[in-house]
Amino acid sequence: MAKMWEGRFKKCVDGVVNDFNSSVSFDMRMYKWDITGSIAHAKMLAKVGIISEEERDVIVNELKNILSDIESGELVIDMNAEDIHMFVEEVLTKRVGSVGKKLHTARSRNDQVALDIKLYLKEEIDNIVSLVRECAEVVTDIAEENLESVMPGYTHLQRAQPVTFAHYIMAYAHMFSRDISRLRDTKERMNFSPLGAGALATTTYDIDREFTAKELGFYGVTKNSIDSVSDRDFVLELASDIALLMMHLSRMSEEIILFSSWEFKYIELDDAYATGSSIMPQKKNPDIAELVRGKTGRVIGDMTGLFAMMKGLPLAYNKDMQEDKEAIFDAIDNVKMCLKTFIPMLKTMTVIKENMLSAAKKGFINATDVADYLVKKGMPFRDAYKATGNLVKYCIDKGVVLEELTLGEFKSVTDSFEDDVYEAIDLMTCLKGRKVIGGPNPDTVKTDIEEVRKELERYE
Repeated sequence: MAKMWEGRFKKCVDGVVNDFNSSVSFDMRMYKWDITGSIAHAKMLAKVGIISEEERDVIVNELKNILSDIESGELVIDMNAEDIHMFVEEVLTKRVGSVGKKLHTARSRNDQVALDIKLYLKEEIDNIVSLVRECAEVVTDIAEENLESVMPGYTHLQRAQPVTFAHYIMAYAHMFSRDISRLRDTKERMNFSPLGAGALATTTYDIDREFTAKELGFYGVTKNSIDSVSDRDFVLELASDIALLMMHLSRMSEEIILFSSWEFKYIELDDAYATGSSIMPQKKNPDIAELVRGKTGRVIGDMTGLFAMMKGLPLAYNKDMQEDKEAIFDAIDNVKMCLKTFIPMLKTMTVIKENMLSAAKKGFINATDVADYLVKKGMPFRDAYKATGNLVKYCIDKGVVLEELTLGEFKSVTDSFEDDVYEAIDLMTCLKGRKVIGGPNPDTVKTDIEEVRKELERYE
């Protein structure tokens, strides 16, 4: 296939070079947005009198036909084409003749590419946001069902203080809510049209950039033509957003893996979202969660690659920037695939409340509450802390938990203990006493669930 730019060249491009240079194998997914941008550009050219209205109609109608033919499968994208932009223009020219050659007036592939990827990413951000919102909604549903499901809270993976499964899992709801906020912010910042920037220095034609921006749903136009074609901040930012989102999914996956093991057995995954072993018949492996954890590394790699690619590029456009697409496309594909599998896995997961409660009754997770009890009796916190530590050591040596101590054993440490200590260190008392905003008190968590749901509604 002849190249549109071959005029000043004495030789055809080498076949190996063509394959190396070509991006159509991956940028073909932007065909819809390339055509959409070209339609807007053609309308603008007619508006300012560069082409006639009749020529506009010919171009626009045929571009719509090309779009329809690609989507129906009647037109197959040529893998020998340099890129999707050249492919569409070449097909257009073959179908309508010299009129099609006028489409690229006052435009460069540099601003065309920047436009296409922005249009594509804006749509994909909406798709990702929709999935994250659904995931967060599933989490809030699980939380609402487990407002009084007592479990140990952990630091350093050691039992620390009593919480509820609702309080625990709502931490992820807040992470996902922030993810949505970041994604929407990124979309806001990228929502300015680069079309009209040309190769790097705009054009001598009297074009109307604001017209095309409005046609394509942008807030307005980019303000510096060099920046317009050389900027990929929006790609890097989205890659960062996705990497953060994947990191959250990975952390949750890690705990699903742990909590579904026999060592914890706080949850049971549905059989449809687990696999077996080729040799060990008893196995039920959390492969979905493990794959999400693994793919997180891949997505972080996509982000890192993008930053490394951009870090040393001089202004304005450089061919290196062709490498932005595969990385961001890969990140998008993987986060969507992970979410589409992760969401039903969560929906079908069984929470084993009795096992969590049993674990909560061990490990002295109410020790802080013993210290707080003594403080409320008038003892300085550090003295209360030491006294409680002595009690815990005594319990460990004796092989009992705090609740099993006699009042006399409590008093052997300090006379500040009274009969009410048993009520004070009851796990549900410990939970309900934590009424501070953000704490595990069931009523507090219920309010949190309601507020997060209202927040998620704003993202619809």
